[in-house]
Amino acid sequence: MDLKEAIGRFVQNGDTVAIGGCGRNRSPMALIREVIRQNKRDLHIVGREKGMDFDMLIGANCVRKVSFAMVSLEEFGLAMNFRRKIEKREVEVDEHACYSIISALRAAKMGIPFLPIGGMFESDVLKVNKNMKEINCPFTGQHLVAVKAIKPDVALIHAHGADRYGNIITVGPPFEDVLMAQAAERTIVTVEEILSSEEIRKNPYLTTIPYIYVTALVHKPEGAWPTSCDVFYDSDDEHIKLYAQATKTEEGFKEYLDKYCFEKEE
Repeated sequence: MDLKEAIGRFVQNGDTVAIGGCGRNRSPMALIREVIRQNKRDLHIVGREKGMDFDMLIGANCVRKVSFAMVSLEEFGLAMNFRRKIEKREVEVDEHACYSIISALRAAKMGIPFLPIGGMFESDVLKVNKNMKEINCPFTGQHLVAVKAIKPDVALIHAHGADRYGNIITVGPPFEDVLMAQAAERTIVTVEEILSSEEIRKNPYLTTIPYIYVTALVHKPEGAWPTSCDVFYDSDDEHIKLYAQATKTEEGFKEYLDKYCFEKEE
């Protein structure tokens, strides 16, 4: 289906939304822009190392809560929409370490309420995150941290290719995309190209997300732009630099959205 139908049918106000990719690598930016165009509200967005995707949704007032380990534009500077909303207490913060947010998604995938992890005791994350509790192992007495599951209503992912049934292939690191698809109730995937099922079967090890986890498939070349999609294109660093400059003010961000989201043809 197309972007408009996929987001309209499967992303609802108030949903918990897991967002694939990492940093400026394979973020589902076409889906992010469509969420903004459809004015989805009150979302709880979830990701490990995130950047422009989270920042755009937060700046567009789509977000109620954010679960994250890092939100940054990397060498291009701070994610300013994220920073402004956090400082004004306009967005609820669920701060994690990388390992703990992966464990929260893994617990949801497994259908259990939490997972125990080691470490974390020297981190201030335990002081600010109410969804982590110190526990002792009932078998060994080892001191651990219990991380509450995060169950996404929907996952948004961009990948390299798929057949028409929704068997998704990924080239290079899958990041948390597979885990998100397995944990979520619904999964929307944009892909660079649609392949025949025969072609998919030639390299079965590339099928990272089988069709049983995919709710909607959208053929969207350059669906990760301006972030990268390995093999197809690098990140558009000049555009991300432009974004970083624009978002230094709320007015600049609004102008950016008008030009690159609301007026942009997908």
